[in-house]
Amino acid sequence: MTSDTATRARVLVVDDAATVRLYHTSLLSDAGFEVEEAVNGLEAVEAALSTEFDLFIVDVNMPKMDGYTCVETLRSETVGSAAPVVMISTEDRPGDADRAYQAGANLYLVKPATGDRLVRLARMLTAAEVAT
Repeated sequence: MTSDTATRARVLVVDDAATVRLYHTSLLSDAGFEVEEAVNGLEAVEAALSTEFDLFIVDVNMPKMDGYTCVETLRSETVGSAAPVVMISTEDRPGDADRAYQAGANLYLVKPATGDRLVRLARMLTAAEVAT
């Protein structure tokens, strides 16, 4: 991939907390990804129906549609079935990660996810050679 906007990996950041969305969006944008945002799972599914994404970063606890339901819905739709999903949540009880994997997530991280780790994982999951 080149740093050209048309070929940059597209990431959808899904979180109801504006500060978290801003943090993840800033990190990924600065790393060369093209980033869009959604404030809940329903918005994420709607976005995925109209835009192809290379990666989804999804919170668990959100209004209208939680992260688990969002991922299950993305996996059932052709447009979101192949793109990797990283779920990031404050939830760290036994079984939370298992529930995310059962929904279709590729990775489960507990907040706060460090910036370096998030960018490194995004590059790995999208096989992106993005501009730094």
